[in-house]
Amino acid sequence: MRCNMPKKWLVKDIDSASADALSSCLGLLRATSLILTCRGIATPEDARTFLSPSLSTMPDPFLLKGMEAAVSRLLEARSRQETVCIYGDYDVDGISGTALLVSFLRTVGLNCKYFIPNRFDDGYGLNLDSLERIIASGVSLIVSVDCGITSVQEAEYCSQQKVDLIIVDHHTPKEVIPDACAVINPLQPGCSYPFKYPAGVGVAFNLLIALRSRLRKSGGFDEMAAEPDLREWLDLVALGTIADVVPLTGQNRVYTYYGLQRLSSSGRTGLQALKEVAGIKGAVTCGQVGFRLAPRLNAAGRMESAVPGVELLLGSDAQEAAAIADELDAANSERQAIERRMLEEAIQMVEKDCDYPACRSIVLASAAWHQGVAGIVASRIAERYYRPTILIAIDEQGKAKGSGRSIPGFHLLEALHDCSEHLERFGGHQYAAGVSLSADRFEAFAASFEESAARIFGASVLVPLLEIDAELRPAEISKALTAELKRLEPFGAGNPEPTLLMRGLKVVERRMVGDGHLKLRLSAEGCTFNAIAFRQSNVVTDGLIDIAFFPEINVWNNSETVQLRIKEIRQAEE
Repeated sequence: MRCNMPKKWLVKDIDSASADALSSCLGLLRATSLILTCRGIATPEDARTFLSPSLSTMPDPFLLKGMEAAVSRLLEARSRQETVCIYGDYDVDGISGTALLVSFLRTVGLNCKYFIPNRFDDGYGLNLDSLERIIASGVSLIVSVDCGITSVQEAEYCSQQKVDLIIVDHHTPKEVIPDACAVINPLQPGCSYPFKYPAGVGVAFNLLIALRSRLRKSGGFDEMAAEPDLREWLDLVALGTIADVVPLTGQNRVYTYYGLQRLSSSGRTGLQALKEVAGIKGAVTCGQVGFRLAPRLNAAGRMESAVPGVELLLGSDAQEAAAIADELDAANSERQAIERRMLEEAIQMVEKDCDYPACRSIVLASAAWHQGVAGIVASRIAERYYRPTILIAIDEQGKAKGSGRSIPGFHLLEALHDCSEHLERFGGHQYAAGVSLSADRFEAFAASFEESAARIFGASVLVPLLEIDAELRPAEISKALTAELKRLEPFGAGNPEPTLLMRGLKVVERRMVGDGHLKLRLSAEGCTFNAIAFRQSNVVTDGLIDIAFFPEINVWNNSETVQLRIKEIRQAEE
């Protein structure tokens, strides 16, 4: 959904001298050097590393605090043929992380099972009742993935039951770290691992790198036909990394770069089936993961149980995989229908009941809403009204659970800390979080959250920004530029697709195409361009215009031409 508020265009400050030096040293086009420089990639060495991602640049996994203890315990479990249970989360990061650990650990000879909590019955993270059932089944080692860093009570319970717990997580720790056999989280105090923002599946992959290293040294692969090639699991790492919207910089960029290649040619039966129902052919992009694959994997966990998602990623039978993929596709269609209804209701509530635009936040609740879809709709509302937003579903027992999404400048998790007296449970990070509370505390919580937002934003006007990487002259737009910009991929959080600016263009031709799209022919300084502006057919283009855009190659009748994909249009500034 497009934001319905006009955006303030902001051209980023650029060190032109550094950009020119980068261009000269590496032979890059000026536009590419400007983009790299404004993103903090200003030295030739940094630019080479960014433009040519390499798995050899990955830090030593044993720099992660707790890694040595975790690997030793897994080797002990392998030697004793103990049963290990992977306890994952129900989102795509948790699903992919669970499949990653189960698949690899089984490959190297461990007895491994898994458990994924039900969003509605078990809630998020480690759960005492679930742990009791897992332990009763004969498990002596539990490895969490994408959860557990705040599970102090649950870790104590495992210790009382003489069952070891390894926590593999990436979420922000609280003051007390669980007393577990090992805790692996780059954000925990005392951890010297240099990269702090992997997804949960990325932390799990580091565990596998470290475990393989120890197995190699100890001769653990002598009886195997071949040592496992960890690159075969990078498709799962990319899947969870992209879906969890962690910054695609540093280690995450490398994992995603190579993981997308694996996803594109993946021999994993379940992913082939998932790509089929999602209509994906050929090379897989970040956008396709985020908007086609991930929503289908997420749908099962949002609507009922996330177990089918793990089974799909672990399975090898094509017929079974096709059936599960169809099931996930149907669940996603159901989720979309519920999302549309909830979004319409939430918009009506904002327009009717909220003190908008005076309010600094939006907190809404309904007994008719679906808990599993609250986060998606909260994201749509936050984008539409440019306010931190929390949507809460209330069940028949008066329990309220919801999800929040934020905007730049507002740390959602810190705000929830300020309101914690009204909450039973909460967790998350700067831009996304979940809450649990009693329905009778809703009004007090909403008021407290609004107070927190008012303190942060004060009397400032909340206007969304359109950040522009560089301003270009018409002569700089070329096929060579589109090719060079592809070297900046994969695009996503932390490394967004560049937004470029051109000023003073004349509209030579304008026509509507498709469902509200605008097709334009533009000219400036002796150059002409074809352009497409999706869902912007009502935008005024009289006189000269400025455009925020991204250039790409359009193929028509086997002919390639540069086309400008317009993100925003405004009347040309004097």
